[in-house]
Amino acid sequence: MITAKHKDMNKLAYLTVLLLGLLSYNATAQFSITGEVRPRTEFRNGFKTLTDESREASFFTEQRSRLYFNYSDSTFKFKLAFQDIRFWGETPQIFKEEYGKTFISEAWGQYYFSPAFSVKVGRQIISYDNQRFLGGLEWAQQGRRHDALLFLYEKGATKLHTGLAYNQDDDVPEPAFLQGDGAGYYSVGGNYKTFQYAWYNQSFETGSLSLLAFNAGYQNPDTTVSFKQTFGLVASKKLGGLKLAGDFYYQTGELGTSKVNAMLAGINATLATPVTPLTIGVEYISGKDDDDTSSDITNFSPDFGTNHAHNGFMDYFFVGPANGNVGVTDIYLKTSFQVAGGALKAHIHEFMTGSTQLNAEGQELGKTMGTEVDLVYAKKLKGGVVWNLGYSQLFATDTMEALRGGDKSALQCWAWTMITFKPTFFTSK
Repeated sequence: MITAKHKDMNKLAYLTVLLLGLLSYNATAQFSITGEVRPRTEFRNGFKTLTDESREASFFTEQRSRLYFNYSDSTFKFKLAFQDIRFWGETPQIFKEEYGKTFISEAWGQYYFSPAFSVKVGRQIISYDNQRFLGGLEWAQQGRRHDALLFLYEKGATKLHTGLAYNQDDDVPEPAFLQGDGAGYYSVGGNYKTFQYAWYNQSFETGSLSLLAFNAGYQNPDTTVSFKQTFGLVASKKLGGLKLAGDFYYQTGELGTSKVNAMLAGINATLATPVTPLTIGVEYISGKDDDDTSSDITNFSPDFGTNHAHNGFMDYFFVGPANGNVGVTDIYLKTSFQVAGGALKAHIHEFMTGSTQLNAEGQELGKTMGTEVDLVYAKKLKGGVVWNLGYSQLFATDTMEALRGGDKSALQCWAWTMITFKPTFFTSK
């Protein structure tokens, strides 16, 4: 008796044989199937905001599982990635249905009109430079993706990318209804209605220079759209054993009825020593003064960046709703050591406010919010498996307690461990 399950397996086997046959016919095509399983166990006690004795620490494991299909030939590239994100134990052992756990992470095609010029369309990662403003957010298990159309020119040391997107609510069933009353309103919270951008990068023998212009449109409740512009410059330069790097971003435009006038500026120097590289730097992100009664938005927002990679791993700033209008000045020292066949990263951050903040009595708070120490150990195991172990601790001040609540004298820490498997199931190479 041939069951439905057997029929499905036969169909899968047939499609696999057919695909392999097509690949063997097209000798220039390359096809691969790869996977990823990445469970991460975390102990949070003061992660993102201060804890106190009334709050219990959290302990959980969150897992990302992915399956990647990649195809390329001389004319186009194609990628399809499925992912499943879940917390251990949230789904029963025996179940008939579950909700929203498995979905498409990436689905895009890239067509090459010439070796230098191509068009890329679909759900994709948009990530540039140090990912300060545009990043893949791959630390988060789900990552960050955009539904967009990109035009790419890449030749030698020169790259020029432009992109655009336009989003519509998924409660609009058919194009015939797009002109209905209220149908143009885009209500997906935290997302843009539309964007257009241009990114230029030039590499040099001893450095690089990138320029970014990004225009984002956000839906207002009255169905109008506000536009905010972000302009950025990222540069690096090597001077012997010293590497200098810096970035500057300025935001302008409007959000609703408020004008935007904000900035981010950072600079760092990395010195190669016989023992370990040392990086020292400072970053200023503007905030809004407590005594500023205007409706202007002066706090900078790194809207689509990989914010976990900046301003400390405990995610007190610009991850989720944390930080409000405070802004931040981050003075940091970073280094890494070779230990037991792996690498130990050590970061120290001194956080100060990026604006003038007042306490409940109207008195100005001190600038210093706290000091964070981050330690991350990474080791490559056999077969390309990577193991990570991390610990972070924040030493908060009265200012941080006044701004965030909680108890600064409590132990504010975060510990985690993660193992990543990335097998290659098949490749036509």
